[in-house]
Amino acid sequence: MKTKVLMFTLAFGLLLVSGAWSQNTVTRVPLIGETAPSFTAESTNGPITFPDDYPGKWKVLCSHPADFTPVCSTEILELATEYDAFKKLNTQLVVVSTDDLETHINWKKSLESLNYNGEGQQNIKFPIVDDQTKVIAKAYGMIHEHTPSSKDVRGVFIIDPSNTVRALFFYPSTTGRNMDEIKRTVEALQVSDKKTVLTPANWEPGKDVMLTSGQAGEQANKKDPSVNELTWYMMYKKEK
Repeated sequence: MKTKVLMFTLAFGLLLVSGAWSQNTVTRVPLIGETAPSFTAESTNGPITFPDDYPGKWKVLCSHPADFTPVCSTEILELATEYDAFKKLNTQLVVVSTDDLETHINWKKSLESLNYNGEGQQNIKFPIVDDQTKVIAKAYGMIHEHTPSSKDVRGVFIIDPSNTVRALFFYPSTTGRNMDEIKRTVEALQVSDKKTVLTPANWEPGKDVMLTSGQAGEQANKKDPSVNELTWYMMYKKEK
């Protein structure tokens, strides 16, 4: 009898540990510097495997709680207008929504029929991914035990060519995302990677960048006309 009780206790303990481990791995938000979770799913552009289908590209993964919602609809259309701008930045847009593929197709068709902001009808060229099982939303930490509904599936993940998460944003369902800020962040990350520099507050392409602490130390006794020293720990450099 004691042996049976002991075995039951051990089995129950393992179950609890396994459940806790599984829950943590499923719902944890991937942080900056970590590898982006991969997935295979159906989309309006056909089946995709993310992020492997986009080798050598930056990726912006933008998630939505449902189709035919007002704020999300404006975001899809804004992304459509910015598609070519992101393409020039070697960046692939991927949208995930927790509705099924048929609903995605109908939503896309409806959106493409609209004259949005007086700019005419927009072609939605990026995939809208079917996540009706919410597997992707859970893998990216957007659904958890305290908020089991899909209303918080409002994340943006910027992922670099090595499939590393470089930036992330979360928005409430009442507030539309700023696509210019998402694009600006991609551009800032690319400039920093290419030139080993920093971008200050409110930086925009073409504006001065900042030197890292090591670079600032090297410039301390040099007379470089392209460098502006505000103080020893804040040095700006002209962006060519």
